[in-house]
Amino acid sequence: MNQVLNVIANRKSIRSYENTIIEQDIKDKIIESALRAPTAGNMMLYSIIEVSQQKDKDTLAKTCDNQPFIAKAPMVLIFLADYQRWYDYFKICGVNEIRQPGQGDLMLACCDALIAAQTSVIAAESLGIGSCYIGDIMENYQIHKELFDLPNYVFPITMLCFGYPTEQQLNRPLSKRFDKDYICFKDKYKRHSEKDFQNMYAQRHEQIFGKREEIKGAINVGQHMYQKKYNSDYARGMNRSVDLILEAWHKD
Repeated sequence: MNQVLNVIANRKSIRSYENTIIEQDIKDKIIESALRAPTAGNMMLYSIIEVSQQKDKDTLAKTCDNQPFIAKAPMVLIFLADYQRWYDYFKICGVNEIRQPGQGDLMLACCDALIAAQTSVIAAESLGIGSCYIGDIMENYQIHKELFDLPNYVFPITMLCFGYPTEQQLNRPLSKRFDKDYICFKDKYKRHSEKDFQNMYAQRHEQIFGKREEIKGAINVGQHMYQKKYNSDYARGMNRSVDLILEAWHKD
């Protein structure tokens, strides 16, 4: 296996870091790699904020679903879907009757930002630095908008914590993924049957439930994940926050 495939195959989310700073030249390599990511029309519809102030990391540890490890991360990057920069440039260039960025523009900018984020993850991993995505940055939009001075056409789509993994994290087994037959299709989308789902989630059911018959009223993975993720306070809070972001997106 070549080195790139080996990095991809062995990458896992890291939430506990050695008390070791990430040197500036290593940070530069990670960010420079992100800037080489594929981008729609070479427009680079994203911006990156490095959160360097400890007080801001402390705030994010609370506002992003109360995750203390965020405050301890040696490097924190927020990836922003950004159409504000082009919108401002269009005005400076004297474009007449500029239309407001629409939802399609937002989706494209989100793609750009996420591709750049994942490129930074692979670069960091190749340098021995672990990472963890924080989707919770989409929560508490009003707080984050003020904290980072975000204009209307900027969407905080994801955040990444970076650091050198502890020994325990290095030795932690990789999370299992679904078999590709349930995820990858040829030519047309496939909806799964009840039997497909039973086979697909059999291993995960054993992993979560073990010898227990239920967890907080849930008797299978679907019920468990519905309560834990889809219908959680976090999910409802995130959706309320994203509604505010979308509302701001349509303001000039």
